[in-house]
Amino acid sequence: MRAAIVYVSIHHGNTEKIAREIARVLNAELLNVGKANEETIKNNDLIGFGSGIYFGKHHISLLKFIDAMPKVNKRAFIFSTRGGGPPFIYHRAIKRRLRTKGFEIIGEFSCKGFDTFGLLKHIGGINKGKPDERDLEKAKEFAEKLKTTFQSLK
Repeated sequence: MRAAIVYVSIHHGNTEKIAREIARVLNAELLNVGKANEETIKNNDLIGFGSGIYFGKHHISLLKFIDAMPKVNKRAFIFSTRGGGPPFIYHRAIKRRLRTKGFEIIGEFSCKGFDTFGLLKHIGGINKGKPDERDLEKAKEFAEKLKTTFQSLK
């Protein structure tokens, strides 16, 4: 299985920490969305898409990248870091886009991340120290499950 992870991590590196843990387990190529292209998608069997959550959805640059892709028949997973809220409600927009492009989504992961966006910066932010070691361990476990799921679908 060839895997790649396309991600956006802007403010505190929360999403990059999670992406790196998942990439280690999957032996995946790790690419910031600005370095990913159509070949990234074409040359991999499993592609992860992740970012922090901004105004209730993944970063606009990641969504635009997906919108610009051609239709494919590939498997994908989604991940995110967020300040708060229910874990997977924020994945709706990216799920819809990926399914429209022909992706089968085989897993989702989300955890809290340190957040100082907007008014939160005036109070020192929320979720200090997140993602923590426990979150990183959960990301590794998620990646192990992805490998098992991917193999069972072959």
